[in-house]
Amino acid sequence: MVQDLRIAVVGAGRMGSDHIQRITRVVSGAYVSAIVEPDAGRAQAAAAEAPGAAVFSRIEEAIAAEAMDAVLVSTPGQFHAPVLEPALEARLPILCEKPLTQDSASSLDIVELEQRLDRPHIQVGFMRRFDDEYAQLRELVASRASGELMMVRAAHRNPDVPEQYTQNMLITDSVVHEFDVLPWVAGSRVVSVEVKYPRRNSLALSHLREPILVIMELENGVLIDLEMNVNVQFGYQVTTEAVFERGIARTGEPSGMQVWRDGRVSTTEHTGFETRFARAYDAQVQRWVDAVRDGRLVDGPNAWDGYLVALCCEAGVRALTDGGVQSVVAPERPAFYA
Repeated sequence: MVQDLRIAVVGAGRMGSDHIQRITRVVSGAYVSAIVEPDAGRAQAAAAEAPGAAVFSRIEEAIAAEAMDAVLVSTPGQFHAPVLEPALEARLPILCEKPLTQDSASSLDIVELEQRLDRPHIQVGFMRRFDDEYAQLRELVASRASGELMMVRAAHRNPDVPEQYTQNMLITDSVVHEFDVLPWVAGSRVVSVEVKYPRRNSLALSHLREPILVIMELENGVLIDLEMNVNVQFGYQVTTEAVFERGIARTGEPSGMQVWRDGRVSTTEHTGFETRFARAYDAQVQRWVDAVRDGRLVDGPNAWDGYLVALCCEAGVRALTDGGVQSVVAPERPAFYA
């Protein structure tokens, strides 16, 4: 009988705490055996959600104690590489929250380090691939039941963002998701990125110029236009409209109860990603746990996918700041990641 998987969660902030609760309350076949968090207060608060979990301040300490069978990395992106490197050297399966790392050079370093192993060990947490509607859309594209996909119109809208949200984060913290999931849906990688600025939202933070329109060209000729809007006020909304030769398909429309009252029709909209993609997060972690337990180790986007997204983000930031159409030049995918 396969034993329950012992998971070390590295990082006990917002995402880490969410994953600890998910593994403890929702996911089967695994439990949180260790929490790695240098902040003692956060560590103890997280440990209260995972009875029996050992607490460490550094990943190296947890590895030396043989406290886990697998690692879930949920630290801020700038701290991913210092966790990924020792975890790979210990040959541990890893689920790493996006991004893989904060730039393409360090992402490539991780990819090259991983290729010293017998097979991929890193799954990157682009959880939208586990959303039912995105998966259905990908299947429709692949089936060609509506003909060839020609273009995609998408929107990623937040009600607001905190003061520390910067201009570049429009790309690196927000569009980063679309750089993964939309090429995955369309079956082709991004080859160029362009950013256009419409009128500025006067309600945005004073240091932000937004919303923006991001135009992606894919290798297969599909064009994607994405509205990135982080101060739309009414709620959190992620929508996609795919235009085919014979029709269109839409995802992300509000669901649930509709109310007709006082001459109006209303439907509740999400206010954050935690509820909009709750089932996708659950499915992502469950499928990763199942893959590790049966020896596949990865069931989703891998480190190479994370590297490609890092290249896209760098092109996106160049387009954001310098303008023009910015190329995304990527080497051929190694057979290791086929």
